[in-house]
Amino acid sequence: MRYKRHEAKDYAREHMRGIWAAALTPFTPNLALDEDGFRRNIRHWRGELGIDGVFISGKQGEFFSMSVEERKRSFELAVEATDGGSGTIMSCSDQNLDVVLELARHAQAIGAEYIVVHAPLLHFLTDRDDTLYAYYRHISEQVEIGIALWSHPDSGYLMSPELCARIAELANVVAIKYSVSREMYARLTALAGDRLLVSTASEDEWFDNMVELGWQLYLCSSPPYLLQTAADRRMREYTDLALAGEIERGRAVRDSLEPVRQALKSTRPGGKPQAQQKYWQELLGQAGGPVRPPLLPLTEAEKAAIRAAFDGCGLRLADRATE
Repeated sequence: MRYKRHEAKDYAREHMRGIWAAALTPFTPNLALDEDGFRRNIRHWRGELGIDGVFISGKQGEFFSMSVEERKRSFELAVEATDGGSGTIMSCSDQNLDVVLELARHAQAIGAEYIVVHAPLLHFLTDRDDTLYAYYRHISEQVEIGIALWSHPDSGYLMSPELCARIAELANVVAIKYSVSREMYARLTALAGDRLLVSTASEDEWFDNMVELGWQLYLCSSPPYLLQTAADRRMREYTDLALAGEIERGRAVRDSLEPVRQALKSTRPGGKPQAQQKYWQELLGQAGGPVRPPLLPLTEAEKAAIRAAFDGCGLRLADRATE
């Protein structure tokens, strides 16, 4: 561990910065974990794309189709690919609290920097706040590692800003991926921004949140490695400009990415987000591979539409850099 439990907030404030991307998990044609492809992707993202951190085996990473041992292995691969775990946050989300703790302890033992735990499904409950506080307090007390919260409509509810601020009092709760309206995450920033790094997964909102809310962390989704190439790092560029206070230059770079954003969004079938993004990865030369059941693969017609949008979006590919 790089820090003690009581040092987690200060450590995260200093080190948990910039662009953190949520990894899709590449699988081989026979649906095994593509270990070489996974390492190669992470090294490309951290090195050539300048991504600051990686979020491993979350919902985009299809954790729900992976065994506990595969999830642990994905953590180990990320630690290997980052030369010791710097800039890693491991998703330990699960409905079974014992599994959450098993994954959290494994992440801590192998040198991961942080973990993230999704708010659980809570059947039949309407008054949830005390239950959720006790849930995160228990996890917090069992590990030293810094914990990021994650509240998303998939849980069937959203944690209120007031509840998140209460949980943020726990010593090693350091951040939140808060998939809510801007009104809600702005309120949480005002309530607890001094002790909790607040972020949301929307790349569309990242620039404005740096400028208007003083955010230092994008945590996290797939755009950092889908909207960029080694020769075209505009998300990295506009982030650095915004953080340096060069607002108008940064806004112009942000706006220039709109054709790429729209190409990616407009070709995403509603029920196939991972499949579409993995195919886009392959067009970029990254390891993508198939999705695991119960997710559905793309049709040939869907692939053709994605290829056409990709080819026309204006993203400069690495192999064109020397043309």
